[in-house]
Amino acid sequence: MMIAMTIIGVLVSLAFPLLHDALEKARVAHATGDIRAIQVDIDSFEANGMGLPLSLAEIGRDGMEDPWGADYIYLNFGRDVCLSRRGGLPQGARMDRFMVPVNCTYDLYSVGKDGSTQAQFTAPPAKDDVVRANDGGYIGLAEKF
Repeated sequence: MMIAMTIIGVLVSLAFPLLHDALEKARVAHATGDIRAIQVDIDSFEANGMGLPLSLAEIGRDGMEDPWGADYIYLNFGRDVCLSRRGGLPQGARMDRFMVPVNCTYDLYSVGKDGSTQAQFTAPPAKDDVVRANDGGYIGLAEKF
């Protein structure tokens, strides 16, 4: 009986990290899908001649939470920062490891599991963020961009 309990204990201790990792991957996938859906709504809003929305409220996505319970962050730059750097970068614009903006017109992201972030993807608080980069060409973990 004692041997059986020991074996069960070992199996549970081995299975728990795998379950935890699978749950975290599912949360990242959920956030990725949410960001993709929000991006479609933003693109539709813009395609209807209304420009980019000023906030997620304009597309009915205000207060939408990520799988970790934080609101999704949307930052409309108000101009194309890739065409003109005059006036500097918008405060909070997300950047790659070379300090280059990862999007030209807006950022959209989740602050991820730790609930904190920094503008540059390589900063430790930003690595678990689920981000939109390359103007929507990449949606996923910042650390994998």
